[in-house]
Amino acid sequence: MALSCSLRLIRLRAYWPVSLKQASLSTAPDEDCRQVAGRNEATRKRWMKEKKPRQGCSLPGLESFWEERLTNVATPLWRFPYEEQLKVKSESQKKVLQTLASCLRELGTDKLEITQRPDGLCCPLHSVVPSPVINGYRNKSTFSVNKGPDGNPKTVGLYVGTGRARNIVCVRANHLENIPEKHKQVAQYYEEFLHQSPLDPCLLFHQGGHWRELIVRTNSSGHTMAIITFHPQDLSQEELCTQKALLKDFFTCGPGAVCNLTSLYFQESIMTRSSHQQSPYQLLYGEPYIFEEVLGLKFRISPDAFFQINTAGAEVLYQTVGKLSRADKNTVLLDVCCGTGAIGLSLAHQASKVVGVEVVEQAVEDARWNAAFNGISNCEFHSGKAEMVLPQFLMSREDDRLLVAVVNPSRAGLHYRVVQAIRNCEAILTLIYVSCKPEGEAMRNFLEFCCPPDSGKKLVGKPFAPLLAVPVDMFPHTIHCELVMLLTR
Repeated sequence: MALSCSLRLIRLRAYWPVSLKQASLSTAPDEDCRQVAGRNEATRKRWMKEKKPRQGCSLPGLESFWEERLTNVATPLWRFPYEEQLKVKSESQKKVLQTLASCLRELGTDKLEITQRPDGLCCPLHSVVPSPVINGYRNKSTFSVNKGPDGNPKTVGLYVGTGRARNIVCVRANHLENIPEKHKQVAQYYEEFLHQSPLDPCLLFHQGGHWRELIVRTNSSGHTMAIITFHPQDLSQEELCTQKALLKDFFTCGPGAVCNLTSLYFQESIMTRSSHQQSPYQLLYGEPYIFEEVLGLKFRISPDAFFQINTAGAEVLYQTVGKLSRADKNTVLLDVCCGTGAIGLSLAHQASKVVGVEVVEQAVEDARWNAAFNGISNCEFHSGKAEMVLPQFLMSREDDRLLVAVVNPSRAGLHYRVVQAIRNCEAILTLIYVSCKPEGEAMRNFLEFCCPPDSGKKLVGKPFAPLLAVPVDMFPHTIHCELVMLLTR
């Protein structure tokens, strides 16, 4: 049975025409940048005088070929009218629910609402809730540095190809419809900075080089945070300080001042990804945070804190979760993988109490600040891995109020110990699972929550059953949307 379910999942994943793993996207100053630039015209002229020619060469038609290839990878539905995109996503979600129903039947579920549904779905599926914004909706973009189509190793853009196949090409993303113009502008000027820098980019760690990826975060007010990752290699502290000063100089009083950054961060990292605890984010200029408003609440966002990529879409998503949760003053809401606390805080008025769990310490600090700033006193947030914090919390709680759990994990899904803790807690009768990739590891979690009791796997609690699925489109032009799954028992 397990093998059969695995084969079904493989076939399900093959349904998607393209994998976004092939594209890397992933997010008031002390002084106004334009004022700084105006007062430092001499510095600006020095930057322009020292500007170096770009490496590589341009071939006729080459750029448009790679632009279209990147577009087809990163935004494969871009040719479809938006209504057609929603139909494609609806069909995708149907296949997810059909696969889940089939696997649960093979695992021996006795739920008639699953085994006898004529449409083969595990539960009713609502129409896809559209995104309020279709173009330029991303509030966070991650740009890589690597060889472009012309061989230029200091190209800032998104990957096409894979490292395993050794066919990676970095293509500028100026044409992608889901990335806002501000993000494209910052990427363009970061590339200009790299061309002027005597230091090489870090394409492969063992081959040396320094300059790495750029993350740009923006809010609805137009504030912009840029985060640049740098491999220190064997540079001295004095040399590192020089590079940071040059970077700050470029974006505050050099050509990059036109980006009008409100925050500029620098991270020295010897790993592909590093948290703030592993490699602290160093604020070179401006404000330490970016702020956003969602459903009338103000949220503070740190450089590495999770926040939904589509702010307008997030409002729709949180409203959907609130309606499905049925949280009231007799329930405690668990917000697992809570990020900056957006879901929990937006639903705090419904529940008697909100308990959030998040692994990123900075995000937890943001969540606590957000609760205090918005005058919300019935929330508490815990920092640590969910598989460590949640089981301990559930075992030690003393009140007898019912729990409503909302989980919004990364694409890696929930750790098995988190599933066990929720499944085996009798007080949790309602579970909301929010997934941006339900055909991936989330499917494993769905099966673990809904399969018959299995003492060997320590899943002894009464199984959940899918009651309703609501897709919310957070990613227009791509094949993905958020699936909000209501599970009850």
